[in-house]
Amino acid sequence: MNFREYRIGSIMFGVCLSGSMCITLFLPSFDFRSATSTDMALTKQLEAGWETGWNIYDPLMLGKNKPLTVTMANDPVSGQALPNGPVTVYVYRPGTPPPNGVDHPDNLGASVEKLSEDKGKIVGTYDIHKGEVYMINHDNGVPYIEDVTATRGWTVKDVMSKAKDSDIHEDGEGKTLFVREGCWWCHTLLPEETQDWQVFGAPPYLGDFNGESPTAFGSDRKAPDLLHVGSRNSSREWMTLHFFNPRLVQPHSIMPRFDYLWGDKDANGHTIDYDKWRADYNAYREGKTTTPPAVPEPAPNSEARALIDWVLSLK
Repeated sequence: MNFREYRIGSIMFGVCLSGSMCITLFLPSFDFRSATSTDMALTKQLEAGWETGWNIYDPLMLGKNKPLTVTMANDPVSGQALPNGPVTVYVYRPGTPPPNGVDHPDNLGASVEKLSEDKGKIVGTYDIHKGEVYMINHDNGVPYIEDVTATRGWTVKDVMSKAKDSDIHEDGEGKTLFVREGCWWCHTLLPEETQDWQVFGAPPYLGDFNGESPTAFGSDRKAPDLLHVGSRNSSREWMTLHFFNPRLVQPHSIMPRFDYLWGDKDANGHTIDYDKWRADYNAYREGKTTTPPAVPEPAPNSEARALIDWVLSLK
């Protein structure tokens, strides 16, 4: 009996060791760049830009030199309404490094790389001193990057002169702030193939990460996964309250306040009196008043606005 148990244990150990060695030897031989980029991969790298972690262009991780995500309903050159409705474009202003898919097209996967080069005209067109405008297009269901400055003549100046503030989102800066503020210490961007499907949405595919740096998977989950949070909760008002003081919407939340990302002024140019706001909030929390104090609207150039923009873009 004892001999049989030892034999079974030895067999199981051999199976585990062999499997581990196969993974160790096989995975390094797989070129992850050969995975075909999905729409999510192209969206993530175009909206976030070249690098959203620490880099030489932004050593303090202030979110500078990042692309803008802009919604366009009309052709910025002719002024005519776009035939298929509004489109999302990614504006790389002068001084902004190109996205990874343009700098290294081989990261896109063979089919997406070919379409991006042949139809999207992404090769040899980027001028960091002038900037460029990109969008995601499709050919028979396959996504590719289109340099609309090269293909349609949409310049950075044309797009930005026609875009309203409500059309502009600072998604690139927002992701940098997400990394800098340590949000990924508590939140993941990686639902698991378990009951997560019912709560947080479908797990990502291999091709969802081409050209993204960093991936911001997260190191631990002390709070909800955020990969599809923009689909679960698209309320900008709720997110504004939540980031300013999470206890306004979730009384027992352990999330820290991020009110300092608002800066000194609100969206109307008024100075934010943090001491008064916190005193009024404490009075509300203690039951001395019936309503909490109003949360100031973040200014267009505030870090809070950028972080909220990016979180709402996660769909």
